[in-house]
Amino acid sequence: MRAALDLARQAAAADEVPVGAVVVIDGEIVGRGCNQPIGRHDPTAHAEIQALRDAAQQLGNYRLPGSTLYATLEPCVMCTGAIMHARVARVVYGARDPKTGAAGSVIDLYREPKLNHHAEIEGGVLAEECGALLSAFFAARRGKTALA
Repeated sequence: MRAALDLARQAAAADEVPVGAVVVIDGEIVGRGCNQPIGRHDPTAHAEIQALRDAAQQLGNYRLPGSTLYATLEPCVMCTGAIMHARVARVVYGARDPKTGAAGSVIDLYREPKLNHHAEIEGGVLAEECGALLSAFFAARRGKTALA
């Protein structure tokens, strides 16, 4: 999760919403991503999607069985769909997302029995640090404080 937080800080430095993600297999990071929808003019350029794309390219396979995706924010519906299609085994996230979270905050697609793949979910890992980064970013955007 620390590597994902570093990527989230990179996103913030580029004036993107500070979310970072990494894909890990056998203890090794095989994919990295940070939010880039603004800079790339791409609504799908979320951190999780970027990390999945990177891992798939590195491994030469769009399926990532046995992998764990670490993200600083609870994945949205779009990212959850990509996670499921990639056959990610486990998702670990930091802060909950009460507006778009698809791992229980708004909807829980990971527990939907009609879907054919279910990743194990663990939330709240370094949640305070992940949430503080997001809060500071949005406060700075509102002009209330400088981003640390």
